Amino acid sequence: MRGFGQLEAEIMERLWEWGRPATVREVVDDLNRSRPVAYTTVNTVADVLFHKEWLRRHKVGRAWVYEPVCSREAYTASLMREVLAESSDQQAALMLFVEGMDEEQARALRELLEQDSGRHE
Repeated sequence: MRGFGQLEAEIMERLWEWGRPATVREVVDDLNRSRPVAYTTVNTVADVLFHKEWLRRHKVGRAWVYEPVCSREAYTASLMREVLAESSDQQAALMLFVEGMDEEQARALRELLEQDSGRHE
């Protein structure tokens, strides 16, 4: 798995943001507010995302309605795990990652680790 291409990411971001299934027409209309994009292009990319198993779809009338298979957070976590797995020194990579966190991120991580350790006692 790798990150999405530009249009794939734009489609996924809209679907995650909306929090509901949407048609290609809805996505195209929203994308066209910031830049021109053809219906057929978005339709093709949505189909690609479906075949990559990032979207599920069902028919409503003649239109496909798409929705993400996972949340934005689950996608981000999977990317983080993949990148970490590629490191030859995962401990060093984790340390550098943690050192680069801002205070709010570090606090959130500490809280999560404390919660997790409480479950394993």
